[in-house]
Amino acid sequence: MNSTHSVIDTREAYLAATADLAAGNGPLGVDAERASGFTYSQRAYLIQIFRRGAGTFLFDPPMIGDFSELNAALADEEWILHAASQDLACLREVGLNPGRIFDTELAARLLGLPRVGLGTVVEELLGIHLAKEHSAANWSTRPLPESWLVYAALDVELLPDLRDQMVDLLVESDKTDLAAQEFLAVLEKPAAAARVDPWRRLSGIHSLRGQRNLTAARELWIARDDLARESDVSPGRLVPDASIIAAARVLPTTRQALSALREFTGRASRNELDRWWAAIQAAQTSTDMPQSKPHTDTLPPPRAWAERNPEADTRFRAARAALTALTEERSIPLENLLTPDYLRRVCWAPPIPADAASVGEALESLGARPWQIDATAQLIADAFVEVLQVEDEAEESES
Repeated sequence: MNSTHSVIDTREAYLAATADLAAGNGPLGVDAERASGFTYSQRAYLIQIFRRGAGTFLFDPPMIGDFSELNAALADEEWILHAASQDLACLREVGLNPGRIFDTELAARLLGLPRVGLGTVVEELLGIHLAKEHSAANWSTRPLPESWLVYAALDVELLPDLRDQMVDLLVESDKTDLAAQEFLAVLEKPAAAARVDPWRRLSGIHSLRGQRNLTAARELWIARDDLARESDVSPGRLVPDASIIAAARVLPTTRQALSALREFTGRASRNELDRWWAAIQAAQTSTDMPQSKPHTDTLPPPRAWAERNPEADTRFRAARAALTALTEERSIPLENLLTPDYLRRVCWAPPIPADAASVGEALESLGARPWQIDATAQLIADAFVEVLQVEDEAEESES
């Protein structure tokens, strides 16, 4: 068995660790460390696995490459992760694809714990203080400092004990089945589709008014994204969003004017000036200019419903109040009882007739799990009926 704080970075050591883990017993504690905010990619730069009877293993994914042997040996075992949805993509990227998971962050939510970060959950249920000072570190650093490795190892070593405590609590609160449905939903959730016009997520984009200004923002974003991908650096570290917006607002007419723009800063703002000026020039001559407000199926925020769709606003307020009462009764956060977007969509455009069966079908089509439908469909339908009755009584009193 490898030393707890020794990073496995060769195929030979990796295959030996795989054999050790296969010979262990019980579920696996698994975690992955990325370099979000530092690198362009969301790849894993460290993967930690602990199993009773085997020990703790810290793997260097860029050096090992393919983990298919480990996956073949252990995919059928239960993998314990905290906030699994954050790590599954980078694990699958190297060939690690669990068939069963136990998500301690999600379990904490379903159990109604007031805070669900790993450190606070471990402290509450195991009585162990877990420092999180390296959670936002640049894990692409090599060599990794020993203190970081100690932190990374402890994260997974406590997961099996934490899982066991949570299993007992889920049984006591009669939430075992709904937890299983939620864990399966995380595993089966399809990868997010590529965003349409991702440049529209630039911070401050809404301050740009003209189409030519939006075109400049788009071209600068594309240029920055290309450079970030080439160099594997987080885009915001090259040129901040605020700098792109400032340049798009001003629309400099010369390379020198762009260089002189005080707000145009960042590590690549000057040494890649030709790249940014080319983007500005492309924007100034482009005939493919974006619309100010793109078509989207996103609903307006609920605060605007009273004016834009008052009937939906009334339905939403009534249904949300009913579900809020249920969350207090069952000690489950509202966002876990039912995905907020599902509730909003059913309230905005309810099925006709809006009874428990049709509401349930609508929720199912949106992606709600069976336990969520069982818990909420009747309450939502009842709320809709009550709203209609109040409206009818109001009309009768007026006539």
